[in-house]
Formats: sequence, C-alpha cells, structure tokens
Amino acid sequence: MAGLMGSTMFWAFTAVYMTAVIYLGYLGYKRTKASEDFMLAGRKVHPWVIGISYGATFISTSAIVGFGGTSAVYGAGLIWLAFLNIAVGVLLAFTVFGKPTRALGQKLRAATFPDLLGKRFDSPFMQYSTAILILLIMPLYAAAVMIGGSRFMEEALQIDYAVALIIFAVFTSAYVIFGGLKAVMYTDAMQGVIMILGMAVLLFLTLSLLGGPVQAFNDLAALPSKVPSDMIEGMVGKGFTGWMSMPELGSEFWLVLVTTIIMGVGLGVLAQPQLVVRFMTADDNKALNRAIPVGGLFILITTGAAYTVGPLTNLYFWNTEGKTSLAAMANGNSDLIMPTFINQAMPELFVVIFMLVLLSAAMSTLSAILHTLGTTAGFDLWRHFKKWASGSEKLGMPSLKANRAGTLFMLVLSFCYALAMDESVIMRATAMFMGLCAAAFMPAFVHALFSKRPSAKAAKASLVVGAASWFVWTAFVHVKESSVLGISQFLFGQPALLGMPWQAVDPMIIALPLSIAALAIAWLMDADTRTAGADADAA
Repeated sequence: MAGLMGSTMFWAFTAVYMTAVIYLGYLGYKRTKASEDFMLAGRKVHPWVIGISYGATFISTSAIVGFGGTSAVYGAGLIWLAFLNIAVGVLLAFTVFGKPTRALGQKLRAATFPDLLGKRFDSPFMQYSTAILILLIMPLYAAAVMIGGSRFMEEALQIDYAVALIIFAVFTSAYVIFGGLKAVMYTDAMQGVIMILGMAVLLFLTLSLLGGPVQAFNDLAALPSKVPSDMIEGMVGKGFTGWMSMPELGSEFWLVLVTTIIMGVGLGVLAQPQLVVRFMTADDNKALNRAIPVGGLFILITTGAAYTVGPLTNLYFWNTEGKTSLAAMANGNSDLIMPTFINQAMPELFVVIFMLVLLSAAMSTLSAILHTLGTTAGFDLWRHFKKWASGSEKLGMPSLKANRAGTLFMLVLSFCYALAMDESVIMRATAMFMGLCAAAFMPAFVHALFSKRPSAKAAKASLVVGAASWFVWTAFVHVKESSVLGISQFLFGQPALLGMPWQAVDPMIIALPLSIAALAIAWLMDADTRTAGADADAA
C-alpha cells in the first residue's frame, strides 16, 4: 500500500477525522474549568456517551489487532471472550457494580478509583497503594495500545515504526492533557461510531471474500487436514485441534486460551480504574440503565467481528500463499496478522477507512488510560506529597496544571515502554494489566461496594496478597513473562520454577482466590468491624 501516501482519498478522510477530533477536544478544553471537570467531566454525561465511551475505552487495538491476531492462532474459541465481554463487562458491570459505584462516588465526593477506595475504607494506605500499582502496571497497557495503532500505521503508510509511534502518541495526548475527561468522552463517542461501522463492514467483506458464511466456516473447519503437518505440528503438540474448535482440554493451548485470555481479560474488566470512573460520571441510575444497550451493542459488533475475522485469515493466507496466518508473518509476529490481511485483501477505500477505525480504537483507549494515569499521579499522589513537603494540614484539590503534568509524564514513560517492548506483546501486556486489576483490586472493590461495615484491614490484606501473589507467579512461574523478566533465571538458573502445566496457568487464576481468601480471613479476624456491624444491625 505504498501508493496510499499520495492518495487524495487518504488525506481527505484523515483531514476530516483529525478536524473532528481537534474540534471535540477543543470543546472539552473550553468546558474544563476546574479539576473535577478534568477528572469526572462534571458528573453529568449523557447516557449514550457513557455507553459508547465505556465500550471504546474497553475495546482498543489490543482487541482488534492483538486479540484478532491471537484468535488467528488459537481459533474461534475467543468468541467465549466476546460473550464474557458483554455478560460481565457490560451487563454485570453496569447493573451490579455501576449503580453502587456512582452512588458511593457521589456520597464520598471521590474523584478517582484510588480515591474511592481510600475514602471508603478511611485508609490512606489503600489510596496510595492502589495508585502506585496503577502507575506501575498501566503504562504497559498504554504501551500495548500504542504499539497496536502504530503497527497498522507502519504497515499501511510504509513509514518507520518509531515515527508512527511518535505521531500517534503526541496527537492523542494533546487533547487529553488540555481537555481532560470531557474531551476524552466527546472524542470517544465519535471514535466509537467509527469503530462499530468499520468492524461490521470488515466482517461482511471478509465473509464475502471467502464465499459467504457457510462456505467460509466449512472451509476453515476442514483446513487443518490440508495444512502440512510440519507447519502446525508445534501447535498440535500444544493441544491445537483446529480453528473452529476448542484446544484439547488441559493442554497448554487450552490453559492459555481459558485462563489468560478468556478468564483473565473477561473478569479483569470489573476492576479496571479507567472503566470504574465512567460510572462516576453519570448523573443518576437511569443514565446507567440507558447506557447498557449502547455499550452491549458496541462490544458485540467490535469483538465479535475481530474474533471471527482472525481465524478466517488462515483461510485467506492458505488460499493465496499456501501458509497459515502465523507462518505468513515475518518472525511469526501475530500482531501483524490483522494489519497484513486488511492491507492485502481489502479494497483500498476500506484500508483507508480501517486505518481510521484502528486509530479510533487506539486513541479512545489510550486517551482514557493517559487520563487515569495523569489523575492518579496528580490527584492521588502529588497533592499528598505536596502537603507533606509543605507541612500543611489542608489537603485541597490539585490544580489543573498538576493533572496535566502527571498526564504528560506518564505519556513519556508509556512511550518508552512501547519502544522497548518486544514483538507480539499486545495480547500479553493487556492480559497482564487486566489480571493484576482483578487480583489486587476486585475483592476490595466488591467489599467496598456491598459491605455495610467495610474492613480496612481486610481490604489491605486482599490488596497486598493479591498483588504479591500475582507478581510472584508472574516472575517465577508463568513462563511467558518469567522468561522475559529473567528474575527466575538469575536467581535459580531456570526461566520458571515449575514445569507444565503450571507454566501456562495465568497468574490471575492463582492470585485472585488467594486475594479473596485473604480478605475473608482478615475480615473474620477484624473483631472491631464485625462487632460494629452487629451493633448496627441490632439497632
């Protein structure tokens, strides 16, 4: 697609898109007068904007490029992730978690996720520790999103990857830094509409290209018997049974697909800070109810299309090159499967449109992540540090300048991560972030929302045990990460301390039950909280 750069069509579409983003970012900037506007968009966001913004924040290039490429390797089993994305990520999140989160946030005047936990448990430790964990792990997720958007720009525009990364990062961060959450949610709404239309058209064109739904899925089911054994024997040895079936139960492929991808990402959504904040922007519960169908439809179309097209790319590359999707990629980089397929198989007009789809997906998620990182750094940590350094007894709201400076600093850190991270990292970095959110934050978050007498001791124990066990399993057992980190190799002379199948079990599967157990045990041992709760019930 080298000729795309000189295409009038490309520049026309891009100019319209950029103009719209700049205008919406400017609106957010003009309507951001104080820190609360920057952090929570005034708490009066329209339901449709909440629904689309929630979906666009949740679904990014990690889902389209990273998980789309992963589905090309693991097969259509990722459709179960789409089901969990809707059932857990939207229905359960909005109906069970969203309403009490909004009510509690307004009651406590909480501005961020760490602030919500800190005030609910009356514990500075909960606020600081949650903020530190966010600042440690969320830049990896931001980097994964940057990589996804920049890889497609690199492929479609034939420009250097570093140049694409710079353009993407600078343009996205500009409206976040100046416009805050209002600019983020305004642009999310537009970008979400582009994503829905683009993914629906991608699915339609792919099925048409391969002879229609019935023929395409029948041919894909029969494909493994046609592929030479040496091309997929490494996959078969790990439990691969075909692109239209689940891997062998208990195999390495099954463990990765179920524990890391489906459960890790499907459950981790409930305690993601950038999504929890969306609930706190609603004016009332009716707004959250009205946002549900919008968010559900968005995720159904975007993830359903990505996880369906991914496996079908194998059929396309087999028909054109006599190879599977992964074998057709340089260095076996699964992150290149979706961009390469679209550039080679789709009409030029759609390639242009789809680049805007991916830019929308990446920008909507990255802007939300940068906003969360900036407010966490500026609100949850900097203002406390400033109070301590000045010796003041008053803890006020941070200035807009502090939030904007925090956003800029975290952008630079995330950009450095994106330059340093290796290939095929999008899916892994996303799953790591969501897994840690589930293990460290979810039990305490649930306890904060639904307990009449929440125990700070129980919340602290849950957070510490969940985070510590996640890090230990990541560094010493889960070989996908432990082999890269090198800590186990340095200390013990081997990349992972346990063999298969433990090496393929995601850290969240181990850490989340331990976190729940720690909360339960600490709550039982916290006699003061239980006595106060019993007295309140008696009264």
